[in-house]
Amino acid sequence: MLTNFLKRTLMLGCIMSVHFFYAQQLVPSKKEQKAFAQIDFLPIKMPGNEVAMDYAGIHYNAFLNDWSYAGLGFYGAVGGIRGGFFTLGVNLGVRHHITKSLFVDGGIHFGGGGGAAAPDGGGAFILPHLNLGYDFGKFSATAGYSYVDFFDGGTIQSSQVNVAVQIPLNFSHASLKNREMRLDEATLTASPWGLLGKRASLLVHLNNLRVTKGSYTGRTIRLAGFEFNSYFTDNFFYFIKADGAYHGIRAGYMDILVGAGYHLSMNKNRTNLLAKFGIGAGGGGGVDTKGGFLIYPDISLEQKVYDNLYLSINKGYLMSPDSHFVSSSYGIGMKYYVDQGGSKSNQKAFSEGVFKGIEVIVKHDYYPGAQRDPGYSQDMHQIAMQLNFFFNKYIYGAGQTAFANFGDAGAYAEGIVGLGVKSPMLLNNRASFFAQVLGGAAGGGGISTGQGLIFKPSVGLNYEVFDALALRAGVGYVKARGGALNTHFYNFGLSYRFSLLSMKK
Repeated sequence: MLTNFLKRTLMLGCIMSVHFFYAQQLVPSKKEQKAFAQIDFLPIKMPGNEVAMDYAGIHYNAFLNDWSYAGLGFYGAVGGIRGGFFTLGVNLGVRHHITKSLFVDGGIHFGGGGGAAAPDGGGAFILPHLNLGYDFGKFSATAGYSYVDFFDGGTIQSSQVNVAVQIPLNFSHASLKNREMRLDEATLTASPWGLLGKRASLLVHLNNLRVTKGSYTGRTIRLAGFEFNSYFTDNFFYFIKADGAYHGIRAGYMDILVGAGYHLSMNKNRTNLLAKFGIGAGGGGGVDTKGGFLIYPDISLEQKVYDNLYLSINKGYLMSPDSHFVSSSYGIGMKYYVDQGGSKSNQKAFSEGVFKGIEVIVKHDYYPGAQRDPGYSQDMHQIAMQLNFFFNKYIYGAGQTAFANFGDAGAYAEGIVGLGVKSPMLLNNRASFFAQVLGGAAGGGGISTGQGLIFKPSVGLNYEVFDALALRAGVGYVKARGGALNTHFYNFGLSYRFSLLSMKK
């Protein structure tokens, strides 16, 4: 009898060990990316007797190691006379701690953009900085010297003091290869993923500005864009929103806004009411916003359609603080919610988790012979950022923004969305092909886009360098509806890829 008991105990132990080993192998490795968001401000001295252009930026930077970081950032005019002046660029910096809290931060921002008839040349610029900072724990602040130079034929050159605030925004992730892997809640909770998660959402929408005062009074500006929300409590969230005009006025208008809001759920979390307030920059396309600073109060109503997908309608206002420009804002969109980073929640019970694939792409576009409104063609280059969200293992939704940086079209910008498909991995699991069709708003810089609607199909290749990093190259075709822009294009860049855990009921 004792022998039988020992045999059964040993067999049970072996089964439990195999199950434990299998479960550990099954759950993707949890990686932590240290990162931070930054808002900064600098007053740029303009050529001649023009008043200074107040320049505000929003950035997201990821630490490469303990002392260096890289990321992306937008800038927009919020004071002066150049409302509608926008840029996009990449950041590279280093940080050295003098004491536990005191540190030195130095780096460079390289990008492209312009607008508002400013002397920006082709749009390419550099913005190095050297700052002294202090870490307060939940946030840090820096101030120091910076220099800006629009060097591709532009005349904007300025040295100035800059100030900035940084907030840590770390995130947990797994390899892109784990996308669409599904695990039950119990397995995840017993693993390193068994932490309190964070809620986030992505909205793709069509918006409208009914102008009641200022440029285009009585006209409706049709916009397309996106909004990203991230929750820092169960109900309070911050957001970043970007829109571009595609109809109703001449091409070139866009706005970028940041803010915070309150989320109220009803009807067993199937209906949501959101109140938001944002500030930011906007202008272009003949819309006179003076210095560019705008405020944005808004109320949105959302109804669940399927799973984590919601239909959203909104009503608000977009205006300059002195009411020089006033518009009534209304629109419709589709929003996707994710409860990511951990398997636990204070508000709901989950049954399973799925790892959703994300790609963040930085690339350089080349448009040979881009058609211009005066009736001639000239090569144009632009810096672009694209975000891909995988609906399943091979189909993704994409959002892209781009700004001209060479080719005498500094005010040109794009804001487009669409769908793409990615092939299974080939060539020893190092390469994959993609095809995508994007469309949306574009204009400025004399590029002939009519009222701003373009379509942009392309195909290309990704080649993996590291698990999270791939080289990317593509070729495609861009066509403006109502404008003369009608040319092929080439691009190359880098893709940062990962999977985020999304929990489901």
